[in-house]
Amino acid sequence: MAMAHNRNFTEEAYVLGNQLVDKVKEAIEEGNVRRILIQDPQGKTLLEIPLNIGVAAGAGLLFFAPLLAGVAGVAAVVSRAKVVIERYEDPAAKKSTGNEPRPIQIEDEDDPPT
Repeated sequence: MAMAHNRNFTEEAYVLGNQLVDKVKEAIEEGNVRRILIQDPQGKTLLEIPLNIGVAAGAGLLFFAPLLAGVAGVAAVVSRAKVVIERYEDPAAKKSTGNEPRPIQIEDEDDPPT
């Protein structure tokens, strides 16, 4: 069985403590997240959140409510944090740029529906 090779990349963002929960929630909703690290400005990891690829992509935020409560607890004690989001890119699930042609269906009014 051949495995598709996923490309991993990270993105970093500095956020204020009151923006931390929103940033984590936004990352989870996007669904292509492998893990999230919350660090203090000096780079010390305060919280690491591993996410299962299938669960993150398909689960609603209700599943992550206890996790977000933990993030809110960290946000209450830090004034500024660095969020490191490790993402994966699946070449098989290529994103559409909107420039590719796509098929459309045209119904002829003279033909009865089948």
